Amino acid sequence: MNQFDFHNSLSNLNANEIPIITKFNESYKLWHAFLIHIPRLTRYTLGAKIDNFFTECLELSFLAGYSTKDSKLPIVQKLSAKFDCLKFFLKLIWEIKSLDNNKYIALMKPIAEVGNMIGGWQKSLKKQTLPTREENKKTCGEPGSDSCHSNGCHHRSN
Repeated sequence: MNQFDFHNSLSNLNANEIPIITKFNESYKLWHAFLIHIPRLTRYTLGAKIDNFFTECLELSFLAGYSTKDSKLPIVQKLSAKFDCLKFFLKLIWEIKSLDNNKYIALMKPIAEVGNMIGGWQKSLKKQTLPTREENKKTCGEPGSDSCHSNGCHHRSN
């Protein structure tokens, strides 16, 4: 298999079917184009840290997208925490003037969209995994029955 065939076969992966991965790819490519223009000292410290957060977020998005329903919420919660760190360090690199205003604004547009996607994903998963109020109510069985007392009911028996 030559190199061209290899790259074409990779493009057939279904990562583009997950919108958050597409948006993260867009933001990472933008960041990568800006990275070379960041002052050398900052590029190899804070810039490298931001780059790592981007790749970790991409990885977690991919894992969450293809994980089972039961294991998805913890991954998305971890993604949310890493994403918050990414935003914090992007703001920091802008505040120390290593990233100019126009580049920061251009980068924050897709980042804001990703944030909305993560928030929506997390909210949806919490809604699906948390029991409803009716399911959570404990019902009382027959007086003195084991199921009644194991559910925490302490009714008066006649």
